[in-house]
Amino acid sequence: MTTLFDVSRYQDPLTIQRVIHTAKTIAIVGLSKNELRASHFVGFYLRRHGYRVIPVNPREPEIFGEKSFKTLADVPVPLDIVNVFRAPDALPAIAEEAVAVGAKNLWCQFSVINEEGGRIAEAGGLSVVMDRCLKVEHARYVGRMHWLGFNTQRITSVRGGLQ
Repeated sequence: MTTLFDVSRYQDPLTIQRVIHTAKTIAIVGLSKNELRASHFVGFYLRRHGYRVIPVNPREPEIFGEKSFKTLADVPVPLDIVNVFRAPDALPAIAEEAVAVGAKNLWCQFSVINEEGGRIAEAGGLSVVMDRCLKVEHARYVGRMHWLGFNTQRITSVRGGLQ
């Protein structure tokens, strides 16, 4: 059951930056083939920025030319991030699966907030980011965001890399 709690504990800027800068392989649970869906846009963006995106969607055989898997357990490669685009009530089961496959991080997109899911992932040794968009945070910390969200081709004003 989703409860109200202080989600800010799962929004630590240092954790977000570490996850973004160390990850290479991202499983997107709930990735859609529909180009108008947020999950599709985020997956497309992440691929353009060098991440390997693995679709986890039992309804699609393939997305972005990558085989789509029914569950995280079916994914044959190690996962740096499990990025969740599902209803909050699905998060505890996804967190358990992420722990079982040895994923390093659980990233829950905007409005995917579930305290139990966060605690399951943490207890299993995963870093957790919740109620944040991976694309937005990547753009923020890699210096590719301006007021429209496009790459302005300017060097970031953030000094010294990780803050």
